[in-house]
Amino acid sequence: MNRTAAIHTIGCRLNQADSALICGRLRLAGWRVVEADSDEKADLLIINSCSVTGAAAQKSRQAARRFRKLNPGCKVIITGCSAEADHGQWLKDGDADLVIPNPDKRNIIGLIHELFEGVKPDRVHFSMDEKHGDVFSENATADFPFKSRAFIKVQEGCENFCSYCIVPYTRGPERSRAWDEIIGDFEQLLAHGFHEIVLTGVNICAYNDQGRGLPALIDKLCSYPGSYRIRLSSTEPHPDNRELIEAMARNPKVCRFLHLALQHGSDAILRAMNRKYTAAGYKAFAEAAREAIPGIHIGTDLIVGFPGETDELFEESCRLVREMHFANMHIFSFSPRQGTPAASMPDQVPPAVAKERYAKLQEIAAASKKEFHRSQLGIPVGVIFEKESDGVFTGWSDNYISVSCTRPQIPLHEIVEVTPCELTPDGLLAR
Repeated sequence: MNRTAAIHTIGCRLNQADSALICGRLRLAGWRVVEADSDEKADLLIINSCSVTGAAAQKSRQAARRFRKLNPGCKVIITGCSAEADHGQWLKDGDADLVIPNPDKRNIIGLIHELFEGVKPDRVHFSMDEKHGDVFSENATADFPFKSRAFIKVQEGCENFCSYCIVPYTRGPERSRAWDEIIGDFEQLLAHGFHEIVLTGVNICAYNDQGRGLPALIDKLCSYPGSYRIRLSSTEPHPDNRELIEAMARNPKVCRFLHLALQHGSDAILRAMNRKYTAAGYKAFAEAAREAIPGIHIGTDLIVGFPGETDELFEESCRLVREMHFANMHIFSFSPRQGTPAASMPDQVPPAVAKERYAKLQEIAAASKKEFHRSQLGIPVGVIFEKESDGVFTGWSDNYISVSCTRPQIPLHEIVEVTPCELTPDGLLAR
């Protein structure tokens, strides 16, 4: 076989990990993988789509149309969450040659073979036969040909059913990847020279294989010799996850980084969102992490304009956000997602009001981020420098700050200790 394939990934780190598994399957089947945006025309384009918001789903459709226009001869496959949530729309629009929802990703090579043999099923969707608590195997090894960091999928599915979120309907129930397969993947990535490996899932705190949870997995992965670090993707601020903080504190190879989605600082809105904590409980969890892990980066997600958000509730949220001193904030205006309870809730917030609130939170976020950066001046930190331009090296610290340095001959893609001495518009400067 002399065919080429490209993968275009939209969305979360779990999608990045899924794309790497698809890449590994393609290479094993004899495909040559090229970059999606390269000048080389691919025979096959796989779009690993996102559907967390209506805008993300639209972005996936735009990508399919753009690539089809640039390369009319290639076959286009859509997979990922939009393929699951918007399956009928994809088939109706005809923007793809094949639509493969999430449960069928592991069968993708066989489906690709059928597509190129001229077999095009009207609908591909094998039933989800995995249940809550099941342990699954991918039976594939992740491949990252164009990345400086690697992602390992350790968990799948969500059962929180937040009232605004489509993910439980697209990813299914909580399941965990087999312990031994994770370890094998991790060992191979270390052997390939990756110095940062990210553990991903929908809710990695739900990991459990025969009683071994995420803290035990962290302990195991940190037991290997060598210069590397482990970063955790988004985690939940539930009181039951205090063991995670303890595991991070006792393992210096774990990045000082927690992304804890707050979503709102008002208990009334948190209840409407069906979140599983109070504002006070969230704050206590974050404070425990800061006490145990000095210099930890605590980032968050926030939604403005959720149905029922009054001026008073928004101000209550702003007060908590100021008190939290977040290192980073991802702010989203509420986007009604068809199929979720929040889409039909009363007291929808006018877009103009949501826009004003968004701008106010952005101001708080910028000041808070700069405050965190300033607190790290003069403290030695490990940085993986990823690129160099005109003698300036740039990379990321373990506590997720963009660091630039003009020191000569810094090795790329390795952990280098530097001491930040100056603020820059985007992060810190070290000399």
